[in-house]
Amino acid sequence: MRVFHLAELSIRESAVLPTALPEHGFLWIALGRREFEAQQAEVQACLQQLCGSALVDLHLSDLLNNQLPSHYDYTAQYDLLVFRRLAQGRSDIEAEPYSPSLEHLPRRGGPPVLRRIDTSPVGFALFDQLLLTVHPTDCAVRDSYAARLLALTANGHAEFTEPGRSAAVRFMPSSSGDLMLRLVNQMVDGYLELRRELTRQLDHWQAELLNPKSRFHNWSSLLQVRLALHQLDEICEDQRSAIQDWIEALDSWPEASTPLDQRAHELLKVRSRDVLEHIERVVHHVRRLEQSAEVAVQMHFNAQGHRTNEIMRILTVLTAIFLPLNLIAGIFGMNFDFIPLLHLQAGFWWAMTAMVVIAVSLVFYFWRKRFLEHRT
Repeated sequence: MRVFHLAELSIRESAVLPTALPEHGFLWIALGRREFEAQQAEVQACLQQLCGSALVDLHLSDLLNNQLPSHYDYTAQYDLLVFRRLAQGRSDIEAEPYSPSLEHLPRRGGPPVLRRIDTSPVGFALFDQLLLTVHPTDCAVRDSYAARLLALTANGHAEFTEPGRSAAVRFMPSSSGDLMLRLVNQMVDGYLELRRELTRQLDHWQAELLNPKSRFHNWSSLLQVRLALHQLDEICEDQRSAIQDWIEALDSWPEASTPLDQRAHELLKVRSRDVLEHIERVVHHVRRLEQSAEVAVQMHFNAQGHRTNEIMRILTVLTAIFLPLNLIAGIFGMNFDFIPLLHLQAGFWWAMTAMVVIAVSLVFYFWRKRFLEHRT
């Protein structure tokens, strides 16, 4: 468990649950899913003491469920967002010890880059001055963002100089909602970092599919890629729906009483639209990869069909050339005593000359008709 107190230009971290809300800034309580399951009674009591409301039982189940899709819900006291991350790592199922109830879950196949994509959900419980996040085991998103926050400080507390003040203010989240959106944005960008490797893998398979000198044998991996990309498409659609619901909820918030609060509200809307735009980019890229894989398969079978047609064309031309030659040979092979040229001394050469002339004439005819040209 990691607890952070974030003010305008200061960050403090502790490992115990707070007993009171700060006068300035807000709190960020980050727990692992198994840790939250073990300490949910203490966390609920802390939320009741600090915010005057604990989490609803159904929302507790949502935060503990590692198979839940992305969605948004709210109450009068807090907002709940479950967001499935797209990052490199291992899911909670893989991180936990063996369990017979998990035996039916198949392992993801395909190339290594797809097996490394972790789509475990991250839960956010958003209060006015507190953000509770429930992460998968050893969540890199939480640790990396916390490390970036603490990098602005020295020993958990910062005294900023004037040159670095503006940069620090831009990086520091202004509210608990701003922090939630920054974490969500970092999770979405985690998939954007994998785009190049995914594209390179599919481009390699496309080259193999369209190479006439090689035989493609990775059909099972290609099928796994298409299934995994389809699954990612569904996950991204759920993410987009959840963020859209959150944006609609922002529009229904009451009017801000001060210009500072109004600016903070507008900042939340701008950052929410930015997160939605990043998700749109991910959806566009996933669908483009899925379409590229399908087009590569179709082009492969079209190329194989074209190659088969070329082979059949050559064989048909060769059969047409040798058919009259076989006819001549069959006629002179008949068991008749009186066949023209059969008893002549030059009959063999006359027959051979006729067969060569016929063969050359047919080759020239088919060449003029472009039946024998080399087609690339």
